[in-house]
Amino acid sequence: MINPYPLPEQFIITALTQKGVEPLLANELENLGAKDIEIRKSAVYFTGNLELLYKCNLHLRTCMRLLVPIFEFSAFNEKNLYDGIKSFPWTKLLDVNGTLAVDATVHSDFFNHSKYVALKTKDAVVDLFREEFGVRPNVDVYDPDLRIHVHIYHNEVIVSLDSSNESLHKRGYRADANMAPLNEVTAAALMLHSGWDGKGTFMDGMCGSGTLLIEAAMFAKNIAPNINRPYFGFMGWKSYDAKLWERIKREAEAAERPLDGKIIGNDAVFKVADMAKNNAAKMGLHHDISITNMRFEEQRPPEGGGILIMNPPYGERIEIEEINQFYRMIGDTLKQRFEGFDAWILSSNKEALKHMKLAASKRMIVWNGPLECKFHKFEMYRGSRKEKTEEIPSEN
Repeated sequence: MINPYPLPEQFIITALTQKGVEPLLANELENLGAKDIEIRKSAVYFTGNLELLYKCNLHLRTCMRLLVPIFEFSAFNEKNLYDGIKSFPWTKLLDVNGTLAVDATVHSDFFNHSKYVALKTKDAVVDLFREEFGVRPNVDVYDPDLRIHVHIYHNEVIVSLDSSNESLHKRGYRADANMAPLNEVTAAALMLHSGWDGKGTFMDGMCGSGTLLIEAAMFAKNIAPNINRPYFGFMGWKSYDAKLWERIKREAEAAERPLDGKIIGNDAVFKVADMAKNNAAKMGLHHDISITNMRFEEQRPPEGGGILIMNPPYGERIEIEEINQFYRMIGDTLKQRFEGFDAWILSSNKEALKHMKLAASKRMIVWNGPLECKFHKFEMYRGSRKEKTEEIPSEN
């Protein structure tokens, strides 16, 4: 157990992410100065201080939430859970007129429902206040002063403070989205996997709501992904250091740089292309990203090569023959027009990918929400050149 008020100089932080993204997140954390980095399933543990916690919330592109574990105990039933939660001095962290929210994740034979665990946790906290002060704090599920996270694995209960509040993938720019948009963290992970260095040409030939393009532009310009977020969970803590936060934000804004390259997007549907333009404008990137409305086979990329990433339809709403022909068209267009490009294609449709008639130089598994997808790299060489296929090992 740690004393969360005030926080110690150094403490353990848990960064939650999507399955398979952990190594990318660990690299981001190392670049920010994190110590004792340990990769777990869908999470990375590390040691840091309050300043690093603030920086991570602002700068991490592949993180969903940042939790600070404060205590743990064992529970085999709801009474154990209630008593364990109530034993903690919550009055040191929250004023009686403050607000709270509780989230829970459960992997246990003793507890079956995460919402019930969250409810019992809330009951224990407010009962503690009611017994001591005669009144109780209120619940605010959107912007609480204190967001509590309870994780139960078998009989082990870990209670953390959520420093992020809303998931960090919600950057605030994607008010408009198409039917199956890429999660911002997934898009950032694809961009980092591709080796994009922020220079040269970056393209998305089927850009949808523009998430890949916006993530690439923010990376190229060194824009902190959550620079426009108005509220983080740590802002409601008694340990919140407003001056420290303002300094970190000023330093991030001063580190932004002009775009040194081209970022180009296209979509076959006019309304969708217009949606992508609106989303880019919300992030202030409408002058940095060029988005047009045309079919993929009509596109003519700039000379000199670059990186192309696409997340084409997987075929859930398309007949089998049509989706195979669609992927064959993608392969033909890449061979005819994208000489010098590294083309990365994300799809869960393994059969359709075969119809591209291209040899992948890299293959890896990437999760797009609940879907296990293949992320294939095709190196579009000048003329004919035999491409070697390298299988990327994966634990997923």
